[in-house]
Amino acid sequence: MTTKSQLQLVVVLTLANAAMLTLNLARPRLAAAQAAPEVVRCRAFEMVDERGRVRAELKVFPADPKIKMPDGTTGYPESVLFRLIDSNGAPNVKIAALEDGSGISLGGESNPTIIQVLARGNTTSLKLKNKDGKEQLIRP
Repeated sequence: MTTKSQLQLVVVLTLANAAMLTLNLARPRLAAAQAAPEVVRCRAFEMVDERGRVRAELKVFPADPKIKMPDGTTGYPESVLFRLIDSNGAPNVKIAALEDGSGISLGGESNPTIIQVLARGNTTSLKLKNKDGKEQLIRP
């Protein structure tokens, strides 16, 4: 390649780079131009890991009058539930908002190791349960 052809190549490449730079700067930035939505509406949020397993969930559950509760009562009110799920599929953190109150449940490594805090209706409680099944319920 001669010096003249090298010079021509450098000039062409410089002009091409200048044209691309000009187009890039003149083009409106899509990310900057788009305003963030003020409200996101959906029925549920799910966060999944690289294998597609649900690891976090925020969801509205309808009332279920037929469900049997651990305390022997029947029926469960409509609720909003946030769950954080470990790699084995166990929901180790649950935060719930119900029609008559709220609750938080923190699970340990082995089932049924839990801490449960409830404020429902006019009552509150704290339940501690170890792997060996020993349980302590605290109520005011």
